[in-house]
Amino acid sequence: MRYAYPIKSTKDEDGRHLVTFPDVPEAGDDGTTLAEAMVEAEKSLIVALQFRIKQREAIPQPSEPRRGQRTIALPALAAAKLALYQAMMERGLNTVSLGRMLAGENETEVRRLLDLTHNSRIAYVESALRLLGQELVVETRARAA
Repeated sequence: MRYAYPIKSTKDEDGRHLVTFPDVPEAGDDGTTLAEAMVEAEKSLIVALQFRIKQREAIPQPSEPRRGQRTIALPALAAAKLALYQAMMERGLNTVSLGRMLAGENETEVRRLLDLTHNSRIAYVESALRLLGQELVVETRARAA
């Protein structure tokens, strides 16, 4: 899955740029410039998705952006962690059962693998994904101006 969420950007009555996510309505932020609002909105998106992980809720799939619609792509490590969480949910696994699969890792270590803000080694997340039959693929593209 590609973790690039389409955004909706507007200006409020004070001229501040507002950025929201149609697919994750609880996430969004503002800024004096669109660039600033997008940086803050990305942080808000990560917090909202982390809350969903903690609540063991489904992660919304990013909708297909409309022509010319901007997206905010999650950082590579956060995207890999979301993929791991989704693979776990599809298989009905919890942190304890994944820990057993990961050569007896404790639940705390597995929780860190699912913490979107924890600086885990991506190779470790990738190994866990492979155990669950998933492959991590990295893609680059030109950034919208």
